[in-house]
Amino acid sequence: MLGAYRPWRSVLSNDPVSGAAPGRAAVSGSAVTATLAAAAAAAAAIMRKVGVVLVRHGETRYNKAKLLQGQGVDEPLSQFGFKQAEAAGKFLSNIKFTHVFSSDLQRAKQTASTIVLKNSHGSKLEIICDARLRERKYGIVEGKPLNELRAMAKAAGQKCPFFTPPGAETVDEVQARAEDFFNHLCQLLMKITEKDSAPEQLDKVADDSGDSHTSLKNPSCVDLNGSDINDDNSDTPVVNVLIVSHGGFIRQWVRHFVEDLQCLLPQSFDESKVFSVCPNTAVSSFTLTFNQVVSSSPSIICNNLYNCSHLDGITL
Repeated sequence: MLGAYRPWRSVLSNDPVSGAAPGRAAVSGSAVTATLAAAAAAAAAIMRKVGVVLVRHGETRYNKAKLLQGQGVDEPLSQFGFKQAEAAGKFLSNIKFTHVFSSDLQRAKQTASTIVLKNSHGSKLEIICDARLRERKYGIVEGKPLNELRAMAKAAGQKCPFFTPPGAETVDEVQARAEDFFNHLCQLLMKITEKDSAPEQLDKVADDSGDSHTSLKNPSCVDLNGSDINDDNSDTPVVNVLIVSHGGFIRQWVRHFVEDLQCLLPQSFDESKVFSVCPNTAVSSFTLTFNQVVSSSPSIICNNLYNCSHLDGITL
């Protein structure tokens, strides 16, 4: 005859029934609390946060005159464009950038250099130029008025952002460049953050805590309360990346983040403007959270999108 049924009780209760599984010694409440704390610490250890700041280059004479530059017109910053870049540099001066990437067109390179020179953590960071960060190629309309492109799009029965003039890149081709660069960046960041991971700690805690092994190996919860990358707290990313690019490219980057990667936008942001061309030196910042165990795209939170507050009061 089977023994009397003994109901399961929490090991944290004061009930004389310990609730210990067959073959295991009773576990004290303090031991369970310590194990849970260690498990939480190990779970946090496999999540790595990275700050990414995306800035459009400063104004050029062509921007001022509403002329299309694309890739064929390599125009430098205007005097006002340099002032915008300096203002952006001051605005971002307290962020300790670890990596800087720029389009190889000079308006972007000059903006990146100006921002780095204003950084309070050091002005000798290497700027890595990457052709994938270039503006969209506009073909036969490069150097011509924006209104000419709009007229061509209207005549073709298409909306201007999606119209492809002869010799130009399609919007999909620009987005493919953005995705390719982002995938390259993720691989780089994963290698950097892996240096601080502690898989042996994860396995030890999992072994000590029995059933928690599965949940730690496949964590289902990601911290969605992303902090601004300027915040000085334990959640602040130790890796911060600055990227300087162009309006057309940034629009497709944001589109990839929002539509493909389910990036969370600031609650106060007007979503009708998400895919607008951002102003010169507008700042967008994102927090990326990488899972060190599960190989997948990072979770992404947008902290600021097209922020231009640093330009208040800037004049020639």
